[in-house]
Amino acid sequence: MKKVKGLFLLLLVTVMVCCNRGDRKDQPKRVAVIVSTLNNPWFVVLAEAAAKKAQDLGYETKIFDSQNSTALEADHFENAITSGYQAILFNCTDADGSIVNVTKAKNAGVGVFCMDREVNSNTVATSQILSDSYSGCIALGKYFVQQLNKKGKYVELLGLVGDNNTWSRSKGFHSVVDNYPELKMVAQQSADFDRNKAMEVLESILQAQPDIDAVFCGNDAMAMGAYQALYAAGKADKVKVFGFDGAADAVQSIKEGKIKATSMQYPKTMAETAAIYADEFIKGREKFPQKVPVSVELVNADNVNNYIE
Repeated sequence: MKKVKGLFLLLLVTVMVCCNRGDRKDQPKRVAVIVSTLNNPWFVVLAEAAAKKAQDLGYETKIFDSQNSTALEADHFENAITSGYQAILFNCTDADGSIVNVTKAKNAGVGVFCMDREVNSNTVATSQILSDSYSGCIALGKYFVQQLNKKGKYVELLGLVGDNNTWSRSKGFHSVVDNYPELKMVAQQSADFDRNKAMEVLESILQAQPDIDAVFCGNDAMAMGAYQALYAAGKADKVKVFGFDGAADAVQSIKEGKIKATSMQYPKTMAETAAIYADEFIKGREKFPQKVPVSVELVNADNVNNYIE
C-alpha cells in the first residue's frame, strides 16, 4: 500500500512539472523577467532586451523590479510561479539570499536563467549567463596602473556586498594594482552600484582624503556619481575616474574626457541568450551549461568611437 501511495505521489509531481513546462496546450506561453533594479539604465537595457527577445519567440512577458530587495524578489517569484510563467529570466539581488527563490521555482518545474549576476549554487538555476567580470577588471587594472604612472592615492567604490560581481571586479582589479606598492588605496567603501549614493560617499571621503589621484568604481553608475562629486569639489580635472559596464552615458563621458575608462559588458547578448535557452527549456530541452561566460572589452579614449551607441 505504501509503495502504491509513493508511486502515485511521484506521478503527481511529474504531471505538475510537465504542466509547468508548457506541455498543456491551453496554457498561455509566459516568460517572466525579474531584475534586481530598474533604477539603473544598464539593468533597464538588460530587462527590456530579455523581454523583447522572449516576445519575439512568441511569449507573453512581464518585467518585475525587485528594487534590490530579496523580500520583494521573493514576492515576484511567488507571483511568477502561481501565475503560470514557465520560465524566469533572472538578475538576482543577492548571490546567497536569492538561492531560496530560485530553488522554489526549480521545484515547481519553472526554469530559471540568470543574467549577469549569479547565485552561489551550481544546482538550482537552469543556466547562468554571466559577464567575465574578473578578466575585465584585470584589463582595467592594467590601464589604471598605466594612467597613474604606477603611483598615487586612490579610492575604490564597491557595489552591493551581496553580489558576486562586486568581488569579482574588485579582485580582478587588485590582482594587478596590488603589485605596485606606490599605488595606495586610502579608502574602500560600498555605494551599492548607485549613482546618488556614490556621489554622497565620495563627497564624504574627500573630506578626509582631499588629495586623491583616482577613483575605481565597480560600475558606471557609481563612476558617474563619483565624477559629479569631484566636479562639485573642483577636482574633476585632477582625479581620474574608472568604471565598469559600458553604459551609454559613461561611454559618452569617456568621449568627452570626463571618465578615463570602463569595461564594456554586453547585456543584450546575455539577455537574448537567456531568452533562447528559456524557449528551448519550455519546448523540452533538459540539459544546459551551468555557466556561460560572456567576454568584456576595455573602452578608453583610444577606442571609444567604436563603442558610441
